[in-house]
Amino acid sequence: MYSIQEIAGVIKGTFLIQHHNDAIEHLVYDSRRIMLAATSVFFALKSEHNNGHHFIADAYKKGIRNFIVSESVPLLPESSIILVENTLNAMQELVSFHRQHFSIPVVGITGSNGKTMVKEWLNYLLQDAYVIVRSPRSFNSQIGVPLSVWQLQREHTLALFEAGISRPGEMKKLYEIIRPTIGVLTNIGEAHSEGFEDVTQKINEKLELFQTANVLIYHADPIQVHERIQHWYDQRVRKQHPVLKLFSWSATGPAHFKITNIEKKAGSTRIEGHTTDQSLSFEIPLSDNASVENAITSCCVMLELQCSPELIRKRMAGLHAIDMRLQLKHSFNDCLVINDSYSNDLTSLRIALDFLNQQGAGLKRTVILSEFFESSRPDEALYQEISQLFRSYRITRAVVIGEKIAAYFLGHVEAGLSVQTYLSTDDFLKDFRSSVFFHEIILIKGARKFEFERIAQAFEKKLHQTVLEINLDALSNNFKHYQKLLKPGTRIMAMVKAFSYGSGGAEIASVLQYHNADYLGVAYADEGVELVKAGIRLPVMVMNAEVSSFRALIDYHLEPVIYSFELLYHFESYLKDQGLSQYPIHLELETGMNRLGFTLEETDHLAQHLAASNLFQLRSVFTHLAASEEAAQDGFTQQQANLFRGSVELLEKYIPYFFLKHISNSAAIVRHPDLQMDMVRLGIGLYGVEMDHPLLSGLKAVATLRSNIAQLKKVKKGDSVSYNRKGIVTRDSVIATVRIGYADGYSRRFGNGNGKMWVKGKLVAVIGTVCMDMTMIDVTDVEGVSEGDDVILFGPELPVQKIAKWIDTISYEIMTGISQRVKRIYFHE
Repeated sequence: MYSIQEIAGVIKGTFLIQHHNDAIEHLVYDSRRIMLAATSVFFALKSEHNNGHHFIADAYKKGIRNFIVSESVPLLPESSIILVENTLNAMQELVSFHRQHFSIPVVGITGSNGKTMVKEWLNYLLQDAYVIVRSPRSFNSQIGVPLSVWQLQREHTLALFEAGISRPGEMKKLYEIIRPTIGVLTNIGEAHSEGFEDVTQKINEKLELFQTANVLIYHADPIQVHERIQHWYDQRVRKQHPVLKLFSWSATGPAHFKITNIEKKAGSTRIEGHTTDQSLSFEIPLSDNASVENAITSCCVMLELQCSPELIRKRMAGLHAIDMRLQLKHSFNDCLVINDSYSNDLTSLRIALDFLNQQGAGLKRTVILSEFFESSRPDEALYQEISQLFRSYRITRAVVIGEKIAAYFLGHVEAGLSVQTYLSTDDFLKDFRSSVFFHEIILIKGARKFEFERIAQAFEKKLHQTVLEINLDALSNNFKHYQKLLKPGTRIMAMVKAFSYGSGGAEIASVLQYHNADYLGVAYADEGVELVKAGIRLPVMVMNAEVSSFRALIDYHLEPVIYSFELLYHFESYLKDQGLSQYPIHLELETGMNRLGFTLEETDHLAQHLAASNLFQLRSVFTHLAASEEAAQDGFTQQQANLFRGSVELLEKYIPYFFLKHISNSAAIVRHPDLQMDMVRLGIGLYGVEMDHPLLSGLKAVATLRSNIAQLKKVKKGDSVSYNRKGIVTRDSVIATVRIGYADGYSRRFGNGNGKMWVKGKLVAVIGTVCMDMTMIDVTDVEGVSEGDDVILFGPELPVQKIAKWIDTISYEIMTGISQRVKRIYFHE
């Protein structure tokens, strides 16, 4: 902990204004993720696309009173603002100063591939012997490294930090922050090579991290890496830092740790080797090449730390695979699709092909590959090696996209390999036919520039003429309408769970973000992941967090609702394993819904537990009202509110900082304005679906479910329509078959006259049983009806509340039941 006065001296800053000499524990740069404002300093970082100075007001509103800036800003009351030349440099200088207060072993890990895996494995392998601090997830950038090293505390006895670079000059800054005593160089591949002249320059840059380390651990078999390290050591380090020693491992030549045998079995690998003074053998429950290499590197670190062979054998046996970016999904025509559209280099291509090889037994093998941009090698040699990889992995079809890669494969016909070439992703998609892919495993691998996620989507695409139209202007209108009903200062959490009540997640969230919603609420983590992937920046609360979703929560900065001690303890354990602290959570309290939540009797113990832990940061506490829309239940609603207030008082006795309180749903906003508290949860009311109330007359219907007539048929009196002959016509009639059925979410309960549809300005009845993909309606009395005419299932002309009553259900069930095969179309009027 440093005072703001001390920090100003360390970073050589000038106070524009100083209020108090606050103690600082936390560094923040994102105004959306402020947790402990009172002890935080906000760095207004600048990047190509963002300027942190624009978010100082937001940070101030959230309680930040200490700021580091590099340009003139308004002098905020009761704040301390320090001016520096460069805010990122200032952050790095501060953490470098912090690092110098510790003399524990610090492992610095860099390389092209395997950094995170080695770091996480070392944490697992050594966690019983050390109190470890490590980079959270993949915090290895110019911002991530200082945030990682800032975690160093007196209790730590070992540190594990990653360092990643993308251009020359960056590693020197990371070295000043990490200053490793043990250096680890993992695999040097071609990932992120576009910023370097060649591999030699990239290796030299990475070696900057180890200039004052005591030891450098590396794989000596890649000859270029080994020679470069020897040259670097002989020409520079031996003279300037003779303490440093090299610790190499090799399976082909002399090394400090000589690998004598690598024996792969089904799902496991036995590794044998020896140093100058001892033999060692161990087994890992993995068999891919990357895991073997990273396990040996990790073993070398354990040897350097004087771990016994017995400990190494025991711990290595428990290794597990680290989550990678490759995704395997089922697609049409009995195909499997591996989506690796994040990056494209030879090393990651080999990894992806290895995965394809493991998963593709009995399937034909197809690769959709883009041009390479991250290689310093000549095109001819590069694509020749790719061609050789295709042969090695028995690829039967290659779809190559890009001018250079297409030219190569057009000029080099490979026996047994069918090749299709395209100049662009658009060209491929124009020519795309799902029918040409059958019973095969398909690797989609492309440089980000080629937007191969569009190709991945094509393999998931479902075509259907029934559509759900979403009027985004109506959504904006409804949001603003509710805003006007709130007391000043009351925030809005917009509920976008269940695919935004069937309306589509990211598109709806984008509008809400534009109109300054404060929070988004989703039911499950995967819904939140999709929002983050789509570029949504609002904080997202996940109401039904599960143990299996913890990785996604952390990866995508989602905020879980904790509703039981069992879930609390599971998440607590996971955060410890990940090396994280002060993670944002929300608490659900039980007041009468009797569904999920902590009871009043549990609240005191809960509050004490949270107060004693540094793993959590409580963002909000809430409960669910059971019947806020019903006047007859108003007494029960107030009883719930009183129970909630009692639980909150207990929490506030132990939790020393502010957290949000919210109880109101859409109905309560209108019917119980006294319960708006700090925030409200706006749900289906956003979509213009709400109870009758004078204050809600300005709402507009957002969603319209629309189909069309596939065929018109003249039917004689007494004939039957649809399955089981339940629909008998009582007169000569014209029957229209509509392209919608229960597989689309149109319930079978609408059958036999219970449901009606809107055709050319008239309500017409459903006749007979609703089929899986089709429904019949009687259009005898509709003038001028034709095949292809629009049919409205619900919308402004036919409110969803009305059709829900026809089958004795609620509008929620109707809207959320619309199948994902129904295409969503978004528009502005």
